[in-house]
Amino acid sequence: MADATFKDIPELFEVDLGESITARTESLSTFRELGPPDLCHVVKSTGKAGQRDLGSYHFVSGVDASSSASLAAYINSLTYAIEDTSGWLSKGPTWKLRNGCYCCFNSFSRVDIRVDVKIPGGVHTYVVDLRGERHEATPEIWQETYLSALLRAILYSDDPTYYLDAYRKLDPITTPEGELRFLQAAEQLFLKGWQVGSDPEIQVATVVSNHLTAGILKYFGDSNRWQQAANLFEKLTAKEPEVASLLARSYIGMNEEVKAVQIMSAAMKATPQSYTLLHVQCDFLRSKGKLEWALQLAKQAVNCAPSEFVTWEKLTELYIDLGQYESALLTLNSCPMFTYNGRDAHRPLTPARVHLPSKRPITDILPERQKTEDDEADPALQRLPSPGLRGTWARAYALLCRLVSRIGWDELLKTRSSVFVMEEEYRMQKAQAEHAHVNGGDAPEGSNRGADDDASTRGVVSQSQKGSVAAPAIPTIRISTESDRAREEEESEEGKEEDVASDVLEKPMQAAGDDQEGGGAQSGATQQSDFSFSNKRLCERWLDNLFMVLYEDLRVWTIFRAEVAHFKTQHVAYRKTALEWEILGDLGLRLHHKEEAKEAYQRCLESQRFSYKPWSKLLDMYADEGDLQRSLQMAIRVAAYQYAEYAEMTYPTQVARCFFKLYPIHGHAKLAYTMLSMGLPEPIQKIMDSYLNYGRVFKVEGYDF
Repeated sequence: MADATFKDIPELFEVDLGESITARTESLSTFRELGPPDLCHVVKSTGKAGQRDLGSYHFVSGVDASSSASLAAYINSLTYAIEDTSGWLSKGPTWKLRNGCYCCFNSFSRVDIRVDVKIPGGVHTYVVDLRGERHEATPEIWQETYLSALLRAILYSDDPTYYLDAYRKLDPITTPEGELRFLQAAEQLFLKGWQVGSDPEIQVATVVSNHLTAGILKYFGDSNRWQQAANLFEKLTAKEPEVASLLARSYIGMNEEVKAVQIMSAAMKATPQSYTLLHVQCDFLRSKGKLEWALQLAKQAVNCAPSEFVTWEKLTELYIDLGQYESALLTLNSCPMFTYNGRDAHRPLTPARVHLPSKRPITDILPERQKTEDDEADPALQRLPSPGLRGTWARAYALLCRLVSRIGWDELLKTRSSVFVMEEEYRMQKAQAEHAHVNGGDAPEGSNRGADDDASTRGVVSQSQKGSVAAPAIPTIRISTESDRAREEEESEEGKEEDVASDVLEKPMQAAGDDQEGGGAQSGATQQSDFSFSNKRLCERWLDNLFMVLYEDLRVWTIFRAEVAHFKTQHVAYRKTALEWEILGDLGLRLHHKEEAKEAYQRCLESQRFSYKPWSKLLDMYADEGDLQRSLQMAIRVAAYQYAEYAEMTYPTQVARCFFKLYPIHGHAKLAYTMLSMGLPEPIQKIMDSYLNYGRVFKVEGYDF
């Protein structure tokens, strides 16, 4: 069966012929937004009697889905990809493609367009709706399908959280003519854009906040070619005044600030209630240091869209900028939180066999994909709850991290206890109320309870309680374990490390929430008979949980830094596995310790471990710093990892985005000559040249010097 495989294309072999198509049809009604990547299913046959046909499939994005001919051409191209094992000594059967089916989801009309190809023979096209019924494909359906496929290719291109086996990514747009077609389709379908959904942080998709606008902004913004986006939005603003916010953003990207201000000024008269327009103005004023003015606009945006997370998030950011930390914490507490819905995906099937061909010689510069000691990590590091946060929870946590980086943990806890009712305060108040009720018969039964009720109404209760984060399990931190260290030595060190953390970090007490009857040890705090809730709010339970998540991150980081300092004073090498260094690098980035995070990622690269992340993180850091030599060294590895995972695309990718940051600083020619001087193997040089070619063909800033 080995010769039934494709040479360079990944594939999953079916247990039952056609099961992947059946599973997709059954899953259609579960696709909420853009839909999953395209599915390409093929049947291979030897043509001999008694030899069973084989069904295999792979996922793909970036294929031109504008007509049945283009999709049929993709299936036809696979006929040349089957391993050719014919030779003098070959006795095995020769496998050939008998037929194929290409499935592409139309996220506007919520239907699946399918192209069946018989080889040799004809092409049959039909549409499958959510009920599994077949219909005829119309030109309108084809246009929507074409744009849906492009948006998936752009938005899924380098999403680290979206992974599928046998997922092939191709370049969605390769020529200026192809880009023009994308712009024309986007213009015609723009007002339907809200139908394809939006990012998980946006509760209600609108004409300017949806996956279509996100795709346009990502495609043109990552290459800093705002002129094309501005031309599109200019035409659309005449039909829909709210698009002015996107137009102004494009002009700011082009450094046409006067023009942008004129557009914003005129648009405010037409759509004064547009929170996206207020946010563009807000960001512009922040960039100019006019924080007080920006604050007024952020407040107005909250009034215009109080149920959107992003408006409260922007207001919190401005309070942090202004150093108004109590207001920042109260605003963060008011954020409406939404249940996270990830990208649409296929229902996973258990394949009979997985074929993932190696992309040699490109992958020769990468470590082997095998488990080593460097893939092990201390359980306490692996159990940190913060990397599991998604959507609004992750964004709220990022704000909390920014807050703690500005004022420190102790000050954050003081601020928290000054604005929120703490558990022990609630218990004290309750005990006093009960005491007064039992001993002072004339005291009104609800007198003290009224203060609590008042506090409850004063606290802004978000609508997110149903989808709130579960309270994280608090792990025992012991991150100084070396793989070869004796167990008894570990145990003796553990107590010291806990002391280090407790000396520096105070564990946060629980805040009183809606479930005040719940547990929580009462400490021997000084009794305050005149205490009142009138000036405090109730802390949302999800925010209370995020404080515990932050405490865990800070505790591990504190122990880690204390250990590093200790080993330095002892002049002893500090050893960790590559995975531990990677986790600590992520932790440093989350807590805004960029230099320490960079050092941790660099330590990752000292081992031969198959991991894309440290190279990727360092590439972003070096590109932001404008460090050409190091950026190119990182980019070569990132591109190789990308090709190893069958992402055969140039743009939009992380490597291209970082190249286009370096273009305006160093220029196209310097990048090209520096790359040439590195003496790269030909296949890798060819890949790296593709990024330079894209910059030249599409005239990215810096292409002409």
